[in-house]
Amino acid sequence: MDTDDLDPVKKKPVKKDLSRMSITDLKEYIVELRAEIARAEATITFKDKAKSGAEAFFKA
Repeated sequence: MDTDDLDPVKKKPVKKDLSRMSITDLKEYIVELRAEIARAEATITFKDKAKSGAEAFFKA
């Protein structure tokens, strides 16, 4: 059983109105989004390794 199955279903976040943001703010927003993507990818990598370790342990 994957712990992701226990997480509640969440609604998608409301999109920001980008037309009201300055170019500088948009660039900063992109940096923040890239950091969040990197964090999500790191979490996926961690979970994949944990899953692989668990599968190897229980196959033995």
